Amino acid sequence: MRPLRRFIRAVRLVPLLTLSHALLLGQQSAPQPRIDVTIRRLDGTTLSTRAADSAVRTLVTQHAITGLQVAVVNAGRLVWSDAYGIRARGDGKGSAPNGPDLPMLRSTTTWAASITKAVFGTYVMRLVEEGRFDLDLPIAQQLPQSLDSYEPYRTKAASNVRDTLWPRVTPRMLLSHTAGLLNFATMEPDGRMQLHDVPGTRYRYSGEGINLLQFVIEQRLGQPLDSLMQAAIFAPLGMSRTSLTFRSDFADDIADRFGAEAQFLAKTRRAPARAAGSMTSTAEDLATFAVALMDGRVLRTPIRAEMLRPQVRIIARTQFGPGSESTDGDEAARVGLAYGMGWGLLTRTRHGPAFFKEGHGDGAQTYLLCYPRQRSCLVLLANSDNGEFAFRELVNVLLGTDDVPWAWEGYTPEQIMESRRNP
Repeated sequence: MRPLRRFIRAVRLVPLLTLSHALLLGQQSAPQPRIDVTIRRLDGTTLSTRAADSAVRTLVTQHAITGLQVAVVNAGRLVWSDAYGIRARGDGKGSAPNGPDLPMLRSTTTWAASITKAVFGTYVMRLVEEGRFDLDLPIAQQLPQSLDSYEPYRTKAASNVRDTLWPRVTPRMLLSHTAGLLNFATMEPDGRMQLHDVPGTRYRYSGEGINLLQFVIEQRLGQPLDSLMQAAIFAPLGMSRTSLTFRSDFADDIADRFGAEAQFLAKTRRAPARAAGSMTSTAEDLATFAVALMDGRVLRTPIRAEMLRPQVRIIARTQFGPGSESTDGDEAARVGLAYGMGWGLLTRTRHGPAFFKEGHGDGAQTYLLCYPRQRSCLVLLANSDNGEFAFRELVNVLLGTDDVPWAWEGYTPEQIMESRRNP
């Protein structure tokens, strides 16, 4: 950990922002008087929140991250959170009128992207706990009609439902990304869902499968997913800045999204609800969710254990691209990489097991990582394509660990640049 300590000592000497970076990033969030508390890291060392703040500001500047929210959980409680950079630029293109840039705040609702999948997976397990849903009843038997008889799937599922393997696909497989579907049907040459593996035999990430499970649940329960999750999770936990769809009360404090050159990409107005990735939230709201999950206030212990039980071991070098077809992933073996229901799992680290979910979208890079034995978590939400450049360093500094499959997740600088050249 000596390089890490040198980094922390160094950032204490770095000015918070040079003028050039201030001009690049826009108005920073106003400094707020905060009590300096101690972050206890997984490696046994401690870090003052003043040092943490200095380190984060340095990384935001170094990687030209437009806006970032950070939340740290220690021993099952939120010990520190803050926000950096801007949520909207005052040039009239996005959510802000012509005038000053609007700072990213701790209350700013931000697109969480694919972290949605993990929160949705948790909701599905709540239905299982209540006896309202069966993880192992095949999808073909969950609906009263063939999937291709429903308008959204009339064309998309036309080939899939005639595959002899289709009757084997279950909700458990969709949640653990083992059904055999590609990420989205639009990636198929004919735009139709196809099974590429025997269901249940290997990991293949699929947002299509998550959205399919959403469709099944909405059909069975007769309500839209955003209403169901609001009533079951967000409202009871007080997650007032979280929703699967845009709400008018978010309009005054919502993060626009920005590209690698800090260019405006889009306002964040997610609709309709998509279990694969439409949720907006804050780092503090997601920390609240993570604490409640570890405390047994979202799921009872046996159901939570089943959700975080490895459904498939992962042996590939990377999650996407050619490396995803490999079987010699040394990094995956080192951390005991696996997948549960909606969550990535690290089953063999120096600090015990961990669960995680990352998110990627245009102008949104997000990360949630928890170590339940220590009840420690880190939540990162960036409204910038550059956010992912800082994730490894932020986990190092704030959690005190590097036992994370960074290359498998595509977070090395070389992989990030390659993904930009070949999106």
